[in-house]
Amino acid sequence: MSDFLSDVQFVTPGRGRDPGRWGRAVLVLLWLVVCLMPMWFAIGDLELATGRTGTPGTLRVISCEDLGEGRYDCKGEFAPDSGGPPVPVDASPDSSAGDVVRAQLTPGGDRAAPAGTKGVLAALALPAVGFGGLGFLPYVLMYWAGARRGRRAAVIGGWLVTAAGTAGMLAGLVAAYA
Repeated sequence: MSDFLSDVQFVTPGRGRDPGRWGRAVLVLLWLVVCLMPMWFAIGDLELATGRTGTPGTLRVISCEDLGEGRYDCKGEFAPDSGGPPVPVDASPDSSAGDVVRAQLTPGGDRAAPAGTKGVLAALALPAVGFGGLGFLPYVLMYWAGARRGRRAAVIGGWLVTAAGTAGMLAGLVAAYA
């Protein structure tokens, strides 16, 4: 065993080039953009899922065509709660033919998204990924600032935020495909 350890080389990272003040600022801004954009993109789906926009009703998925590589194109009929004729719409690609779910018709009238708890959880999957990505940003900022105190707490907090983001993403995916 001691022969093995004597043959192993331990690599210690050297002091490479520091990105500098402006490089750090750019890296932090890019980190923020990558983590906050999913939250921005989810606003429309969250408004639909919560009933803030769109027309409430029932979606009946008529067909789902396999486009290959795990992609599907689903078509359905949306029956508004207020009555009136059913409207042909695009259904969520995670649907199955024959599904009947509570849904909201987009203001454009071309797509119906799941509503209620299932729709909200599904719409929160992408923002949860962005939230989880923000977990270790405080630690990185503290490291670059040279702070010694609180870095352990920043690491623990980073793990907790990342775990919460992962749990939220998984809950959204389970809700979307259930």
